[in-house]
Amino acid sequence: MRRYRSTSSSRAETIFPVVADWDTVSELALSFPEAEASGGGRRAFSVRGKGFAWEARERDGGGLAVRVDREDKQLLLDANPTAYFTSPHYNGFPAIQIRLEEIDREELRERLEDAWIIQAPKKLAAAYMADAG
Repeated sequence: MRRYRSTSSSRAETIFPVVADWDTVSELALSFPEAEASGGGRRAFSVRGKGFAWEARERDGGGLAVRVDREDKQLLLDANPTAYFTSPHYNGFPAIQIRLEEIDREELRERLEDAWIIQAPKKLAAAYMADAG
């Protein structure tokens, strides 16, 4: 489902989709404790050396890839097939791909937060969740 934000002015109202882009990905991913961006050809984000989100290769379908719990992978794919997909490269691997043009900021934040929690050390993740509580 595409979501839209309306901006009003005295003369006209403009409606545009609220979708994510790579700047949004970077902003959100780096907002988590000890998250780091990797340099190099493709964007990637990690916590204490463990990747939680990265730019998927075009030959693998592109998009943003994020870590997921193995048990949740198919549920997520089924929940929003417009935004979430997978490619043969990720079969059997606990990650999904996201079409940034099909996901809003809040849902993207949730996917990145879940991915960060999966990869973060347990004490760091527990402290984060306690503070967010």
